[in-house]
Amino acid sequence: MKKNTLAAHNIKFLFLAKIFGSIRFIAPVLTLFYFARGLDEAQILLVMTFFSIGVLVGEIPTGIFADRFGAKTSFLAGSLLGIASHALLLFAYDPWIFFISSALTGLAATFFSGADEALIYESLVLSNEQHLMDKAMGRIGSATFLISILVVIIGAFLAKDLTNEQFQRLILLGVGFMSVEFALLLFIKNPPQQGNYNDHVYSQLSEGFQAIKKNPEVLWMFMNVSLVFIPAAAIFEQFDQKLLVDAGLPVYLIGIVYAVSSLGGFVASNMIGWMTARINRVSLLFLTGMLAVAGLTAAALFHTFLWVVLGVLLVLKIVNAIRYPVYSQLSNDIIPSKVRATTISLLSILDSGFDIIIFLSVTGMALSGFTPMLLACAAIALLGVMIPVLPRKDSLQNARVKKLS
Repeated sequence: MKKNTLAAHNIKFLFLAKIFGSIRFIAPVLTLFYFARGLDEAQILLVMTFFSIGVLVGEIPTGIFADRFGAKTSFLAGSLLGIASHALLLFAYDPWIFFISSALTGLAATFFSGADEALIYESLVLSNEQHLMDKAMGRIGSATFLISILVVIIGAFLAKDLTNEQFQRLILLGVGFMSVEFALLLFIKNPPQQGNYNDHVYSQLSEGFQAIKKNPEVLWMFMNVSLVFIPAAAIFEQFDQKLLVDAGLPVYLIGIVYAVSSLGGFVASNMIGWMTARINRVSLLFLTGMLAVAGLTAAALFHTFLWVVLGVLLVLKIVNAIRYPVYSQLSNDIIPSKVRATTISLLSILDSGFDIIIFLSVTGMALSGFTPMLLACAAIALLGVMIPVLPRKDSLQNARVKKLS
């Protein structure tokens, strides 16, 4: 990737912002925090559902906002809202406060959703490096894995007794580092062609819908990625702490386990360019999807064995690190420039709809134990893997030429 370009500048500061924004010391004990504050398994899934409701409500308005005012302004708004929603956990002793915090967190995420991809892709276009989109997104995404290596160890250690004072200290530390993220986002620079859409909102939405209608392969590949991500990341990661503890892992070692899995995700994220140079992107999505199905099935049937839970946790972390950047490259090669954030937001509404349906469906199964819930997750992931991924034809041709050269 070229140096001293707008893309290099934005990738650097978005990477740094991701690092500080990902410092949530409560993360390695979040599920245990929920239980300590009185939530049960069904209510935890409802917390996730409210996150999806927040995303569903915010996706279109924030996508329009990003295309009109630029990614930088969108990021700053999302960062402030994220700080407020995280701080609300200090006062969360009733389920409804958790639900509000989760919904606001989902809304905050929508200010980044689509806008980050639009910013990086349009920045890469300026230096004729748009074919490196998956590598760039892998690099930015690796920030969360990098910082998790330290955060999960420190967080689990600081909350080793699971007391209320320890939980509050972790939340306040998270708020402090999220404030540093806000400061770093001030250095982001919008590409000249971004953030200047001035037509009527209806026209903006219409262009986004038309982009999907004319290129239905974007919709299919989004469904493929979404239906694997929801069970393999969104649901599994809400219960992996409980699975680990039930299988015999001491609480203070959860951080070490998370650190090792985060290291695996970090390495995988930074090797995406190497992988895609040797494996077709479509094949890579299929292989990683099947790994997710196998991992969820193994966890469902053998979750009482600690080594199985540890192995599945590592495999799913690596799978999730690979799939989204690869999808980002394939989809952004197709989505038109001036309504990129809006189009991605429209697709994300579908993801939120899937979230709500799947979370509510799985909620009842969670009360029956981990086996039926995780088997259902494996079936959903398998359905996602079976949805065909059809990249743009000229992208395939360019890949062949690059490989031959």
